[in-house]
Amino acid sequence: MPGSTRRPRRRDTPPPRTGGGEAEVLRGFLDYLRTSAAAKVEGAPEPQVRTAGVPSGTNLLGLLNHLAFVERSLFLGEEVADWQATFQAAPADGVADVVARYREAVEHANEVLNGCTDLSAPLPRPRPGRPAPSVRWALTHMIEETARHAGHADILREQIDGTTGR
Repeated sequence: MPGSTRRPRRRDTPPPRTGGGEAEVLRGFLDYLRTSAAAKVEGAPEPQVRTAGVPSGTNLLGLLNHLAFVERSLFLGEEVADWQATFQAAPADGVADVVARYREAVEHANEVLNGCTDLSAPLPRPRPGRPAPSVRWALTHMIEETARHAGHADILREQIDGTTGR
């Protein structure tokens, strides 16, 4: 195409081919989406990574920060007082800090999930007075939440520096 410039492009990674078990499929897709969401933020430049890409104020770094809170809340039972505030990373937190914190939340969530053998059983999280959802529901919700925000991150990253791909 004359006059067009090539944009940076990540190699697309297809969805995982997992085994036939329900837990393996759900966990495989969740980990695939988690990796994709983190990859959208890695290497993104400051201050653009914090700049709102849409009128709602959503920014790339804030999306991954939010996903770390969702992982810790859902799988570890941590309380979140203000969900809206989770969409903003602290001013002192750089890209590497937020990515590391997200990966740590995922690692701890996976430790919990590794002990869950029955998808119908409630998540084993300490949250007195509030019933835990089933493992199946939690995995499905986290897939939906991560996929939705990974899609947002796709668009925001492309707006920042033209980078596309999973």
